Amino acid sequence: MIEIERKFLVTSNNFKNLAFKSTRIIQGFLNRDPERTVRIRLKDDIGVLTVKGKSSTNGLSRFEWEKEISKQDAESLFKLCEKGIIDKMRYEVKVESHIFEIDEFFGDNEGLIMAEVELQNENESFKNPDWLGEEVTGNIKYYNSQLSKQPYKTWQL
Repeated sequence: MIEIERKFLVTSNNFKNLAFKSTRIIQGFLNRDPERTVRIRLKDDIGVLTVKGKSSTNGLSRFEWEKEISKQDAESLFKLCEKGIIDKMRYEVKVESHIFEIDEFFGDNEGLIMAEVELQNENESFKNPDWLGEEVTGNIKYYNSQLSKQPYKTWQL
C-alpha cells in the first residue's frame, strides 16, 4: 500500500469547469508524528481513518492505509484530534489517463489551492494542464498535517 504522488500549486480556477466530481472534506489529526500520521476525514458524509508512514527522501512515496468508518465514529474521533482542523473542497479532474485531485482550502488555509496526481511509479510521466504551477512535492509545509499546525494565512509570503 505504497502511495506515489506529486503535488503542485494551482495557478487559476480553470480546473473547476473541468471537474467531474467535487467533495467537501473536513479532516483532523490524531497524530502528526514525522514517522507516522493518523488522520480522520469526513468526505461529505463518509468517515475515513488513514495512517500514513514517513515519506521517502524525495517525497514522492510513502505507506498509506485507509479504512472507511461511520460518520458518527469520525465525528466522535474529531474530539480527540490535535488542534487545527483542515476544511477544503476537493475537485477531481481527468487529464488524459490521470486524475488530478485539486484541493481548494478554506478557513485558516484560504487562498491555497494545490493539486496532486497519483502515479504507478516514480518515473511515470503525465500531461501538465495549463493551471498546474510550481511543484511542491516533498515540501513538508504543504502537507495537510503541517497546514493544520502552521496554516497558510500565517506564512510570510
